[in-house]
Amino acid sequence: MFTYLLFVIGLALLIKGADWLVDGASALAKRFNISDLIIGLTIVSFGTSAPELFVNVYASYIGNTDITIGNILGSNIANILLILGVSSIIFPLAVQKNTTWKEIPFSLLAAILVGIMATDVYLDKANSNAITRTDGLSLLAFFIIFMYYIFETSKKEQQDKKYDIETNKQEHMPLLKSIGLILIGLTGLSLGGKWIVDGAVSIATSLGISQSLIGLTIVAIGTSLPELATSAIAAYKKNADIAVGNVVGSNIFNIFWILGVSSIMYNIPFQEKNFVDIGMTIFASLLLFVFMFIGKKHMLQRWQGVLFLLLYTVYIIYLVMMEGAQNAL
Repeated sequence: MFTYLLFVIGLALLIKGADWLVDGASALAKRFNISDLIIGLTIVSFGTSAPELFVNVYASYIGNTDITIGNILGSNIANILLILGVSSIIFPLAVQKNTTWKEIPFSLLAAILVGIMATDVYLDKANSNAITRTDGLSLLAFFIIFMYYIFETSKKEQQDKKYDIETNKQEHMPLLKSIGLILIGLTGLSLGGKWIVDGAVSIATSLGISQSLIGLTIVAIGTSLPELATSAIAAYKKNADIAVGNVVGSNIFNIFWILGVSSIMYNIPFQEKNFVDIGMTIFASLLLFVFMFIGKKHMLQRWQGVLFLLLYTVYIIYLVMMEGAQNAL
């Protein structure tokens, strides 16, 4: 009963924490003349990726690598197909040109790099596939490049925009209040995500489900709930920049930052069946890029969101069927 109670409380914390985070982040962006997209790609993405970071660092520490790799790939797939699917159905998401041509391709590059790094048997004639400590350092180097790009973009935006300080002072939320909302929101998201995952993993383990499937489904969806709550609420408030920036930024953080840190702590074996998951991650990222040029340009429309959800449903059914087939053997 205590596990179920934590699960319910965690869900409530996620939803309310996401609401506070979006309000606080938007207010902070307006005060410092920083675009909502930059806030979504940095503060919000860091905050909503906290559950993935916590789960992966702990899983790497105890050597549970199936959950580590499954959580990252499963979360990135869920971020695009589930979260952007739900968010674009709530309200069609206008995507900035910069995001279309830079951030989305960067997230695609991240997925492709993991696929290349994991093919040690085929490329290096090694005995097994793994994301090694050297790979982790390379991923962190790409993360530093991405952060440099983000802050340079932010600096350029501030220089290009005309900003009327006196006019905007009246519209600003008090600085301490906006920071307080962000901190409370991040706390709620982190605690809520942890309690949901703990409850879900406990229930799933008792049913005899493999750690790999748990990582790709229950843990991945559980740790993606902060992104789902944040992007869905941002879409409801018609703040497309935070809704999209949060997801794209989170996908980049998940691979370059979280997988980088995790693999430095412990080499992460990459199983043959994981190539299906990395293939799905690449496909979802590529499909998001292609959708930017179908129908309304630089717009994720409702019908595209529905297609994302259908693809995600098919993917989950496939995972469950493969698990059942392996258990039967």
